[in-house]
Amino acid sequence: MLTSGRYVVLPAMANTKSAAKRARQSAKHTLRNRSVITGLRTMQKGVHSTQAHSADQIRLLTSAIDKAAKRGIIHRNAARRRKERLTRALATAK
Repeated sequence: MLTSGRYVVLPAMANTKSAAKRARQSAKHTLRNRSVITGLRTMQKGVHSTQAHSADQIRLLTSAIDKAAKRGIIHRNAARRRKERLTRALATAK
């Protein structure tokens, strides 16, 4: 059983050793991925909440989105969509 903050991830009942190991790995990956997604969401809220978008904030957020897509945490099309919306918001703000 793995805990991360308020979340508890219970591994499924496995029939074989390899399935038990896979369930443990899956639980670890789920927690790690969830923290990355939460961080992305927080960064996006920070960028969207400010009226004057700083180029550094946008560059960091774009880099984080690319890293998450590269590692398979979010889908590459979802990353492309998020970056497109970000650049569109930046263009309309100018």
